[in-house]
Amino acid sequence: MFVKKGDKVRVIAGKDKGVEAVVLAALPKVNKVVVEGVNIVKKHQKPNNENPQGAIVEKEAAIHASNVQVLDKNGVAGRVGYKFVDGKKVRYNKKSGEVLD
Repeated sequence: MFVKKGDKVRVIAGKDKGVEAVVLAALPKVNKVVVEGVNIVKKHQKPNNENPQGAIVEKEAAIHASNVQVLDKNGVAGRVGYKFVDGKKVRYNKKSGEVLD
């Protein structure tokens, strides 16, 4: 999976297209990511000790990894490639050529 937790990404598809935010979690088994402030859903919670009346909580839901592009340090969005630098495999931005890791 080309996206990691903590990466700054731009959403390129869906209702939040164009938003730039940080990846909160990467889910490689299902090829999805949770991005801060993107794909907000409302979850109804049953009453419990914290909320005796119950509550409607807004939280981020996962989106497919193909709907985001990783930004480099200069804010250029591009596809991610892999190459070896000094015997170590690193990710790089194919558009700008800048190393991401």
